[in-house]
Amino acid sequence: MHVRLAATIALLTVALAGCRMIPAGPVEPTPPAPVATNALTAGLKPGPSVASLGLRPADALAALSSFRESCPKLLARADASGLTSGSQWEPACTAARGWGEGDANAFFERYFETAKVGEGTAFATGYYEPDIAGSRTRLPGYDVPVYAMPADLVRGWPDDIPQSERTGRAPLGRYDASGKFVPYYNRAEIDAGALAGRGLEIAWAHDPVELFFLQIQGSGRLVAPDGSVMRIGYAGQNGREYVGIGAVMKERGLIGPGTAYPTSMQGIMAWLRDHPEEGRAIMEMNQSWVFFRELKGDGPLGALEVPVRRESSVAADPAYVPLGAPVWLDVDRAEADGLWIAQDTGGAIKGANRFDTFWGAGPDARAIAGGMSARGTALVLLPKGTVERLTGK
Repeated sequence: MHVRLAATIALLTVALAGCRMIPAGPVEPTPPAPVATNALTAGLKPGPSVASLGLRPADALAALSSFRESCPKLLARADASGLTSGSQWEPACTAARGWGEGDANAFFERYFETAKVGEGTAFATGYYEPDIAGSRTRLPGYDVPVYAMPADLVRGWPDDIPQSERTGRAPLGRYDASGKFVPYYNRAEIDAGALAGRGLEIAWAHDPVELFFLQIQGSGRLVAPDGSVMRIGYAGQNGREYVGIGAVMKERGLIGPGTAYPTSMQGIMAWLRDHPEEGRAIMEMNQSWVFFRELKGDGPLGALEVPVRRESSVAADPAYVPLGAPVWLDVDRAEADGLWIAQDTGGAIKGANRFDTFWGAGPDARAIAGGMSARGTALVLLPKGTVERLTGK
């Protein structure tokens, strides 16, 4: 699971509360609306036929390839959305294994139906695989450590939480010298050297701002001075609070209208570099620190532990979309329109119809992902018969 740039961009938006008239006299309190916890409680409605979506052949073919890669995990994992079970995907996955390079549209039309979760009103951001300057060994100018997971980062219960309240998963932290369970080191403490000298460095980055955003993305590529590339991916997190610094910077008037810095990833990074001391303090407001591992495959791994692919893979909240399921987006950014496969998750990707589209690596991927903020509608593609089974419609 990753916390990515989408969290920063999404938190740049300032929500304005509307005003309304308050009627005179006593008013019966309105019972609170039930809170949706998954796709079933959010509500499921049948959508249009897959054939009516007008799938682009190349888009469908790429989605079929990603769906095929997802099938082993899709068949084996529990579906937190409550919509499906692994066995219900078996017909589509069996067909996908033997489906040729021909009519991919026909595959989706034959095995899937569309469904709208909740109101189907979608919001999509973007993420990418950053290329940043880095080296496996420490070199002059390459002295920002990239840490592996430390062995002393564990789950436990602080002494001030009574036994009767110790439910669910224990928090992350560490045991100090006295044996007391305490929160793990935060970003400021790690920046100050709390983990130095323990042999946890798997690489060294050139720019602390670039590494900060790579941690938000969750994976990326380190490009060494000799041109060699080391791909790294998310290994874990310190359990401390994530703060989207974009919202903080906008609130303080550091970025946005009237400044030299736009409300985008590029604007945020430019300000941080132009103000190194203040920038470090702002970055350290985000106490979360991400640890990495080296990846040996042909692409960054998503939450399904399969490679995510440019313009085919999307992050979603697994409580509302079965991971591995196809998703159709029709939004106000043409680049994001079309068929995607839900193969990843994200700390900021929460709720029904919230998506984060993946754009690969390179300068164009960075530009598209950094500026992606799209609204429209979403449909989830499910095995035929699912909607009637769940809703009777």
